[in-house]
Amino acid sequence: LETKMAAGSSNYWEDLRKQARQLENELDLKLVSFSKLCTSYSGAATRDGRRDRYSSDTTPLLNGSSQDRMFDTMAAEMEQLLAKLTGVNDKMAEYTSTPGVTSLNAALMHTLQRHRDILQDYTHEFNKTKANFIAIREREDLLGSVRKDIESYKSGSGVNNRRTELFLKEHDHLRNSDRLIEDTISIAMATKENVTSQRGVLKAIQSKVNSLANRFPAINSLVQRLNLRKRRDTLILGGVIGICTILLLLYAFH
Repeated sequence: LETKMAAGSSNYWEDLRKQARQLENELDLKLVSFSKLCTSYSGAATRDGRRDRYSSDTTPLLNGSSQDRMFDTMAAEMEQLLAKLTGVNDKMAEYTSTPGVTSLNAALMHTLQRHRDILQDYTHEFNKTKANFIAIREREDLLGSVRKDIESYKSGSGVNNRRTELFLKEHDHLRNSDRLIEDTISIAMATKENVTSQRGVLKAIQSKVNSLANRFPAINSLVQRLNLRKRRDTLILGGVIGICTILLLLYAFH
């Protein structure tokens, strides 16, 4: 009887392991397809963003609605598979706590832990991919609404847009004029400061020269005497040259 019970328990455990492996294989395939779907959605969003940047086309993403429906369907299927795998792992955990399998408890716990790690990895990968897809979709929805607002603004009244452009241009001209005036005033102020500083330097030099002349009157008088002597010598030399010239002329005419 115990042998039959052990055989029945072993078969039950093997059935649980088969179910777990089958669900894990299905999840692995689903995850690959799910990741490809998110990648294709991201690539289509990038191409669409580049196209809208250089054109006025505001059409939504190519097959965006079908991709959204496919995403929702695949996400629901994967959540169901994860729930089933979680239930199988729970049954395996209950089986390991059965009193009749204590002799194989270590090996069973090792197998159970491996299946739990696989379930945790699949759950983490699924949540990460799902979050990325939702973030990309929300970003594209936001960009699409912004593009629509811009296009609606551009397609508004042409007269109002023309007036707005004229006002903006006039505002730019006024700002440029103010900037030029400020630059001119700055240059004038700098020139004034330079002239004022140069005048101060010249006044300082003149005051120093006057102070030196007043401090050394003997030098000043000596310089004046030299100037008078030089002037007197110049007059004497000029008189001599004049007399000689007159005598030469008289001699020549006689």
